[in-house]
Amino acid sequence: MTETLLDTAFAAMQAAPDDDTARLRFYDRLAGSELFLMLAEEPVGENITPEIFDVQDAKFVLVFDLEERMTQFAGRAVPYAALPGRALAQMLAGQGIGMALNPEVAPSEILLPPEAITWLVGTLDNAPEEREARPERLAAPRNLPQVLLEALDSKLASTAGLARSAYLAEVTYEGGGIGHVLGFVGALEGAERALAGAINEALIFSGLEAGALDVTFVKDSDPLAAELARVALRFDLPEPEKPAEIKQVAPGSDPDKPPLLH
Repeated sequence: MTETLLDTAFAAMQAAPDDDTARLRFYDRLAGSELFLMLAEEPVGENITPEIFDVQDAKFVLVFDLEERMTQFAGRAVPYAALPGRALAQMLAGQGIGMALNPEVAPSEILLPPEAITWLVGTLDNAPEEREARPERLAAPRNLPQVLLEALDSKLASTAGLARSAYLAEVTYEGGGIGHVLGFVGALEGAERALAGAINEALIFSGLEAGALDVTFVKDSDPLAAELARVALRFDLPEPEKPAEIKQVAPGSDPDKPPLLH
């Protein structure tokens, strides 16, 4: 069976049990992956009833990162809800329920206890802060850790269609403050919160202590866009996939309308 990105992140975490960065990357991949939650019965409207089993004093739902892995585990077709890992974690948080990921069917098999789900949701809830500052000078980025650049590249790859490109530069602000800024050009109206949140997650899950990166949104006509194009490191965001005709939407496939646990 095909190795998934979640398998790769899990293997890296297992190979370096004392490496906090590898562990954070696994949880980042978990939050960003589409997961298939096995249900005990067909959904009723927006209400779902997951399969739950007990291990010692904890309860776990059955979760898979591939539909065929779920079918292999069950030995038959079963009802399910497909939803992002972060949405599933938010549904489970505070209910004393953990995740059994890919049990018996993949190298990334692991039991994530309720405490791990609570930690993940708390980490994802660290929203970026808004502030105003006026850039005075831009320059090519310097002395940035490779782990951060890799985290940014991976996270930006998941924002297809939300902006055309992003530019990373060193910035000097009025008053003398120096840092780094990621400027999005061609962002869709209303996508600013999602893009800023994605970059915030890249910082959090990169494992860097006291990591900071400013995010700004620039119009094509803004002189700042030309200056970024001249000196900054450019990231081209992937084009969105052409939508396919969908006759029936599985519960949980819309991250803005997650199903309700019953």
